[in-house]
Amino acid sequence: MFSVSVPPVSVGSNVFFAFALVLISVIVLFLLRRFLTLRATPAYLLVPIFLALALPASVVLLVPIDLASSSRDDGTGPKSIWLPDRVVLVCWRIAYWLIFMLTWVILPLLGDYVDSGYREPKARLIYSLRQNARYQLIVLTCAVVGLVYVIISNGFHFSSIKGLAMALAYAWGLVLAIYLMGHGLVSIPRNLFRNGNVSSRLRRVQAQAPKVHDRLMDAVNELESLNAQVAQLQQRKTGTARDFQEWIEDLSEGSGSADVRVPILETPEAASAVPSVITERYLADLTRRLQRARHMKARFVDEWDRLVQLAGDLQAVINSNASKKLEFAQAPRRSRVKVLTPYLRYQLHSNIIPSVRMAFGAFFSVASVCIVWSELIKSVAPQFSAVSLTIVPNWKDPKPLGFGKQVITSAWLLYMCSAALVGVNDVKVWGNRALVRRNTYGESACWYASLVARLTVPIAYNFLTFLPKDFRGSTTFDQFLGRLINLTYIGTGFDFIFPIFILFPICATLFNLYGRIKNVFGFGMADEDELYDVESNPSGYGMGGWREGRDLIERELNGFGSLAVSSRGTRSTWAADRDETDSRGSSRLRVSNGEGSRSPRTSQRPVAAPTIVDGEEEEEENFFQSFAHRVRNTFETTNKPQWLQESQLRLPRWMSGDNTTTEEDGVTRLFGGRATPGRLRLG
Repeated sequence: MFSVSVPPVSVGSNVFFAFALVLISVIVLFLLRRFLTLRATPAYLLVPIFLALALPASVVLLVPIDLASSSRDDGTGPKSIWLPDRVVLVCWRIAYWLIFMLTWVILPLLGDYVDSGYREPKARLIYSLRQNARYQLIVLTCAVVGLVYVIISNGFHFSSIKGLAMALAYAWGLVLAIYLMGHGLVSIPRNLFRNGNVSSRLRRVQAQAPKVHDRLMDAVNELESLNAQVAQLQQRKTGTARDFQEWIEDLSEGSGSADVRVPILETPEAASAVPSVITERYLADLTRRLQRARHMKARFVDEWDRLVQLAGDLQAVINSNASKKLEFAQAPRRSRVKVLTPYLRYQLHSNIIPSVRMAFGAFFSVASVCIVWSELIKSVAPQFSAVSLTIVPNWKDPKPLGFGKQVITSAWLLYMCSAALVGVNDVKVWGNRALVRRNTYGESACWYASLVARLTVPIAYNFLTFLPKDFRGSTTFDQFLGRLINLTYIGTGFDFIFPIFILFPICATLFNLYGRIKNVFGFGMADEDELYDVESNPSGYGMGGWREGRDLIERELNGFGSLAVSSRGTRSTWAADRDETDSRGSSRLRVSNGEGSRSPRTSQRPVAAPTIVDGEEEEEENFFQSFAHRVRNTFETTNKPQWLQESQLRLPRWMSGDNTTTEEDGVTRLFGGRATPGRLRLG
């Protein structure tokens, strides 16, 4: 009898892999539902964003499956999730090239297509192509230079062109991933340690409140100014405005009801901003600015609501230390079903949750140190890599991976990707893009999805370089991507040496380098970090301190709103910004009677309201007067750097901002300045 060897069939692994893909798809759909309105989002935008999130998530699943599949000896080995080599190769090709096209072509075009402001699809597409032309030209220039080098090194053939495209995409993604991951590896455990102390967390929230409030006011004023322009356009019934009457009506319908707030700054005259001849380009620009302003307002309304609710909850936890009973105030986003008793709720929020956060902070600190150590040591002594030792303990004779080691591999990879995404929020260089609950702007959604897709593959292969060379060399991922990255000596050296630069963002975050830059130059890349404000001004006095934030939050919690306008009565400040059909959508969160809230204090930051003197109209100022006001405002509103505050250098009276008299002196007299007592002129 002849024995016939039948190759093993991975039936259980196939079922697990299919179930995992379905689970990833469901999670991504819930994530999209949280930040987008699924019914209102067009399919041409929803499908690419879904793929840009689901495919990178599948990479986190595919890497440990690839490691287990390639390390099996003739189909034997410990129990694990494995797939045939051909199936793994097809999965890598589909995932990689779809991610590549989404990152470099589809999502950038879609982002500008949504943000174009035009009504016709053809005009939108032309605008998107023009906006991306410069970006694509820079990419093609770099590709041509790289192609010349690759041809000189390895000759001209198709694999050289394909390898060049993959290597350049990997190099740019690795640069971005290392920089962001360095911030995230410090930020994740540090935030857990910070939030373990309720009192200090409340101080940081209060220190953050003035900045969020100011940005909300700016967003409100910007939107009111644009709505005024739309109102001026509606009043024009002749000329070129008649040709775009339907477009103008659509813009006015989206403005909604009038805002109950009085703007804190003088709004410019809307009529002066409307040109005499209305063109399609002007209306597209106005539409684009109006869409951005509406989403900007929605962003800061949501951020302000969450900040006020968090501050009220933290204050309630602190106030409950005496009675040992915790009751939170009613909030629109909080479930009315109460499972825990007040005493158990107090123990949970005062003792258990802070202790768990401190424990996780210590755990993730060790994980961050292991990743940084592995990045530094992998090019010198890879056998001492901490990450590699948890997956392949015996690096000389690596054994096939079991299911437990696959879980550890996924955990390491997921933490590295999470650190890079957390670093996006720490580094404030991404413009005004943000994720807003159920109201994210389409261009922002495309950008964030593109960033997730751009970072995952470089992080996955960078993680693979932690493992022994012989062990990772047998994987399909290394043969598919690593072989082309290491096609030249520059690619090999870049892949192993550049990750050492992860120390730069780590040191910048760990030793408050951005805060020092802000103190010296007056600006910084991470100037929104509330920790720096608390440390530099622990007393909280002055403009932008935590005391001012506490006053703003208390006014909101007690229903007085953020601005003391008597005409508003007891109505919540942001009630007009929510869904008009939901009367409980405002941010007025009342403190429970048992907690004893403080009485509202007057904000220390002066509120600049529109001033009318005896009903007289203000004279129209000339160019030199307007220029003088702008120069003076620049010097008066700019914070002094720390090195200048400590010096004995005295500034001239016209730069000191000392308004002890009602007459303007200094440089403004040269341009015909006039007295403006107690007012900040915004020309």
